Amino acid sequence: MEPRTLRVLEFEKICQILADHAQTDMGKTLALELLPSSDEEEVRSWCRETDEAQAWDRLAGGVSLQGATDVTESVRRAARGGVLSPEQLYATAELMRVGRRVQRSLEQVQSKARTPQLQALASGIPELPALEKAIRESVGEDGAILDGASSELAALRRRKRALADRIRGALDELIRNPNTQKYLQEPLVTVRDGRYCVPVRVEFKNSFRGIVHDQSASGQTWFIEPAAIVPLGNELRGLEAQEEREIERILVRLSALVGQEESGLSKAVECLGRLDFALAKSRLAQQMDAVSPHFVGGGKLRLRRCRHPLIPKERVVPVDVLIGDEYHALIITGPNTGGKTVVLKTAGLLTCMAQAGLFIPAAEGSELSVFERIFADIGDEQSIEQSLSTFSGHMKHIIEILDQVNERSLVLLDEIGAGTDPAEGAALAEAILQFFVDRGIRTIATTHYGDLKAFAYTTPGVMNASVEFDPETLRPTYRLLIGVPGRSNALAVAARLGLGQEILDRARHRLGADDVRVEDMIRQLETARNQAREEADRARLDREEASRLRQQWESEVRRWEAEADQRTAQAEERARRIVLQAEREVKDVLEELRRLSREDRSSLKEHQFTELRQRLDRVKPAFRYGRRVPSSTGEDFGTPGPGDAVEVVSFGQKGTVLEIQGKEALVQIGALKTRVPVAALRKQKAPAPAAPVSVAVRRGADGVGMELDLRGKTVEEAIPEIDQYLDRAVLAGLATVHLIHGKGTGALRSGVQTYLRSHPHVRSFRNGGPGEGGLGVTVVELK
Repeated sequence: MEPRTLRVLEFEKICQILADHAQTDMGKTLALELLPSSDEEEVRSWCRETDEAQAWDRLAGGVSLQGATDVTESVRRAARGGVLSPEQLYATAELMRVGRRVQRSLEQVQSKARTPQLQALASGIPELPALEKAIRESVGEDGAILDGASSELAALRRRKRALADRIRGALDELIRNPNTQKYLQEPLVTVRDGRYCVPVRVEFKNSFRGIVHDQSASGQTWFIEPAAIVPLGNELRGLEAQEEREIERILVRLSALVGQEESGLSKAVECLGRLDFALAKSRLAQQMDAVSPHFVGGGKLRLRRCRHPLIPKERVVPVDVLIGDEYHALIITGPNTGGKTVVLKTAGLLTCMAQAGLFIPAAEGSELSVFERIFADIGDEQSIEQSLSTFSGHMKHIIEILDQVNERSLVLLDEIGAGTDPAEGAALAEAILQFFVDRGIRTIATTHYGDLKAFAYTTPGVMNASVEFDPETLRPTYRLLIGVPGRSNALAVAARLGLGQEILDRARHRLGADDVRVEDMIRQLETARNQAREEADRARLDREEASRLRQQWESEVRRWEAEADQRTAQAEERARRIVLQAEREVKDVLEELRRLSREDRSSLKEHQFTELRQRLDRVKPAFRYGRRVPSSTGEDFGTPGPGDAVEVVSFGQKGTVLEIQGKEALVQIGALKTRVPVAALRKQKAPAPAAPVSVAVRRGADGVGMELDLRGKTVEEAIPEIDQYLDRAVLAGLATVHLIHGKGTGALRSGVQTYLRSHPHVRSFRNGGPGEGGLGVTVVELK
């Protein structure tokens, strides 16, 4: 990528904002060194990395890498045998802690988001628990060497503390002694140059035995170590020297451990830096309300509602920049300060951002191609040392572009041909643009030359565009209008400001007939465009309303279908439970009957069991495991008409056709009237004429009579026969049976009725009425 292009497009400002979002020095360095790539696969990979980081940061509630620092130099020094400071060692342990936390954070979001590229980076962070433990047991957060670093250090520090306590105790006695206090400036103990001293008045410095270590700034106080504790002080200094040697030994040992892991720790620094950089990209995207760019081939640029990222959100005007489909070159005309250069820079800067793996501030669906080279001639960057004029400076750069450009390039030219005679400048600009157009090079150029408007109209592959100007407010709106050339609006502005009509007429006369025709043509185009836009807006509103109504209708249909499915499912479930319960009960009965048959205590034969099994199969409904029984055989009874009984196939509901209009029918379904497509209806067979009602005496199947004679039996003999009889009566489908037990003493009747009260097949029972046998018969109603 051309350094000048990045400079004039202000890409380094984007990098600086990106660096501000980084949490580590490694991430900031990567952000400041970021450059666009022309390798499409690399660019796609970078954008996927940004997308993954955005998902990770969102799901984790914000990822922190605080504590991770670049320890590369200190680790390299340790590998060469150097000794690290406690602070450098602690920073190394912190790096390992952050790496472990990052790996755990990524693992926790894997169930909700796929982050393969970030996972690959995190997996490159080595786990070095032994090294981290050794450092943390030896070095504190403040860089102090801990007592637990070695047993020798712990012992030395215990001896130091004990000896210091002895010294302070001796000095406390000394300063409390009345005979000593007269020599002291004040009764306190202080430390000078690592030695315990007392403040002695200057006039007594020769009377107080000891070693002078310091004096006050005024010279009135001398700090003297009493002679009595000098041996103890010497011993303390000896212990301190031993402590320093032990600390040095500990640092050498820990540094050697760090040096042994140079490769892994350097890899951890690299991976954490790249993870931080990816998070910075995601947070930049969030700040800018940016979206992931969609890359396409063919040198296309379709930026929808794109915004310049360096203009405050409350001031920026979104624009559409389209190039590469029907035309290769876009010529933007319009007044100065109207926003032409901003459009040019927006297109170039967003393309550079996308090719650097950054999201772009534009609408979803924006598409870009990956360009091999991006050239930009924007602004006045001629060299003062070379004494180049504005025109010469621009022309020198354009010549360089012409020498290097190819069909995979994007060229951005601001005010092409400016700075010289208008006629020559316009001719030169037209020739340069023709060069790019002939070679299919994607080009966006701004100009105020009217001749280039006609060039765009007459040249295939070139499109006019303009920045909109409001003649009422005399201000630019900064909106880009593609397909409409711009006007200078000088006369309109002058007229609105009050310039005399005579002068305006003379100015129009001097414009020339061609210029007037061009301006009239532009005005007519703008009028037609505004009308087309209004019609398009109305059509869009109509489409949105139709879409809303369609969605509302589809929602109602889905609700009806869901309710119908729910009711059907509930009915199916109830039927399934009933069938399963009946099947279990019948199986139990069959098994008991088969067992009795084997024991020769029943006269039932095998063929009777087979018949019972077949009867069971007949009574099973067509429900099994929650499946729905088709509500129709699917037989076609013709096209439905008003008054026909139909089934609404999508609802699974039956109804009656009230009317048919075109391809839709109004159907009454219970209390509900609804319109459905005729194709969704299935005509039902006309109901058969009602058959004459016949009355028949209900008889038990398979020879099961409607009465059981128990006369002459005891209660114990009658109970098994009643039980078997009732089972067979239920299987035969009988609703009522008669148990004949006679009147006698009433003991058999009482025993039978007591047994019936708890029998599972009995709904109710009563004594026989007149004509039924009276008290000699019990009438049983079965379930």
